[in-house]
Amino acid sequence: MKKIYLVLLAFTLFVFSSCKKNNNEEKPLILKDVINGFVQKGPFLNGTSMGIYELNDTYSPTGKIYTTQIADNSGVFQINNISLISQYVLLKADGYYFNEITGENSSSPITLYALTDITNKTSINVNVLSNLEKSRIEYLISNGLSFSVAKKQAELEILKIFSITKPDIVDSDLLNITQDGDDNAILLAISIIMQGYRTESDLSELLANISTDIRQDGLLNSASLGSMLINDAKLLDLPQIRANIENRYANLGMTVTVPNFEKYINRFLDSTNYQFTNNIIYPEFSTYGENILFGDKTTFSSNLSLAANLPKGSSLKIIIKNGVWGYQIGPNGPINWAISTYDYELQQQTFTAIESGRSCDLNFEFIQGSNHIIEYYENNSLIPTRVKIVMSK
Repeated sequence: MKKIYLVLLAFTLFVFSSCKKNNNEEKPLILKDVINGFVQKGPFLNGTSMGIYELNDTYSPTGKIYTTQIADNSGVFQINNISLISQYVLLKADGYYFNEITGENSSSPITLYALTDITNKTSINVNVLSNLEKSRIEYLISNGLSFSVAKKQAELEILKIFSITKPDIVDSDLLNITQDGDDNAILLAISIIMQGYRTESDLSELLANISTDIRQDGLLNSASLGSMLINDAKLLDLPQIRANIENRYANLGMTVTVPNFEKYINRFLDSTNYQFTNNIIYPEFSTYGENILFGDKTTFSSNLSLAANLPKGSSLKIIIKNGVWGYQIGPNGPINWAISTYDYELQQQTFTAIESGRSCDLNFEFIQGSNHIIEYYENNSLIPTRVKIVMSK
């Protein structure tokens, strides 16, 4: 009986030891000969620093980093011979970029991120959409969602902010603004709306604020942030933006297809509930006197002005018809107004704001008492956005 007991004990120890060995087996490393892609706001510039940060199975950084620099002004990067302990990585790009709104390179750098699963990927792109979803993905996986479900949910939630619904859109880090297709058009539209007429610091702040706002519930709850999006989107010159992008890549010697981003920007303008708050302001008085453009006031006498405060990106043209008027030139002459010659045949004159983001003012006077017609053409409108008839005493 003792002998049988010893045999069983030996067998038990063997099985326990075998199980312990299997539990300690290390997962095979994930090896990638190359990972490449593009960093795009507009395209990031040569010299941009790029890093791939290894994450463990709990999505925490291990401290292992692969670094490189963008190789040219198309925003392309490549990192070779990558060995990782899990399929999850964080990409970070920090540098200057081509601003598709202004048609010029940025004055300051910005930082963009992409959080992704590289299991079936060797090409990964970093962009505004991948950056916006990062914080939301992290929150969702911390609350039990799988990475793939969290990533898809975060992407679709961000699309809704811009009045877009497309359940079959591919991962944000697979999108490319230089390729045709609705998915790529969505990325470019969101990139353009986010950029608006903002400085690099303003853009970085807006990206961070939206990421924070949507982190816990996936909704943009801040009315002021929503207004910031529509305020600039409403003023965008879409034909000029397309020309800026196409010219940029042509100058780089690249043949690209810029997708139909205009469709998604116009959909946002038509569908959003965010309130436009960036109206051109016509003050009641300026330093020169009572402003003939103010409100619904229609009767004026002396000490008059032609004044407007223009938000960045806005445009304004004023046409005054019928009668005779005068204005002061010289040291106290037109401020930010370009003035046409008087058309004697039509009895009218055009006053066009020169630069947005500035105030316009003019020391003005009606010389002949009569009814005058004032036509307002705001934000590149081809027809008057407003008309009023005023009388001078």
